[in-house]
Formats: sequence, C-alpha cells, structure tokens
Amino acid sequence: MAQGERGDGGRQTGKSGRARRRGAEKIYYRIGEVSRITDVKPYVLRYWESEFRWMAPAKSRSKQRLYRKRDIEVIQLIKRLLYEERFTIAGARKKLRELGVGRALDAPQLEMALEEDPRAQLRRIRNELQEIRGLL
Repeated sequence: MAQGERGDGGRQTGKSGRARRRGAEKIYYRIGEVSRITDVKPYVLRYWESEFRWMAPAKSRSKQRLYRKRDIEVIQLIKRLLYEERFTIAGARKKLRELGVGRALDAPQLEMALEEDPRAQLRRIRNELQEIRGLL
C-alpha cells in the first residue's frame, strides 16, 4: 500500500471502534455534542425539554438523549427567540405555536414574524408584491 492510502474502504474509526464513512452526516447527536454545536449548556437543554414538550428528543436503550439535525435547528431557533429577540419562555412557546414549528424554521418567514413593527411588515410585503408584479 502506498503512503497515505487506507485499507479500510475510506472509513475512519471513532472512539467506539465502529467505522463511519467519511463525509457521511451523523443521524443522531448526544446532548454533549448538541451543547457544543448550539453553545447551550446541557442542563438548559434538559430544562427546555420540560418547557417545550414537542422538543423532547428520542432516547437510546441506555436512556441517552439522541438529537437529530431537525432538533438542533429547533434548539437554535429557541435560543434565538430567548436570547436575541428577548422573548420570555411563555412568549417563545406562544410564538412557536402561532407559527408552527415546521414553518417557524423557515428563515424568511421567521424574520418577518419577529419584526416588532407591523408597518415594517406591511412595507416589506408591499415591496415584495411590487417585485412580483414587475416580473409579470
């Protein structure tokens, strides 16, 4: 074998000894990994699970939390509502319920929904409609 070649079919072995294909995206993330990705402490994630019931991740046989990519997106959205937009937990819960979690993750719609000034919303809608009319 030449230097730099691997005899394992392009796989790399992790701590667990199980092989994982390079470039393959993980399906599940543990709470520590999610904490590092989102910059939210694990105890905060566990607390949010109790406040946002639909956020509860799947659990392994050993009862470890297993988050999917979609769960991480929801966590980042909740973090944004609470820390950047300064919503209370009740307010964030209400906003997410109003938008629906699936729709809430749609960035342009979220931007518009979070604008405080209804006039700014109307201006944005009017401008977008004028752009559409210009295309016709």
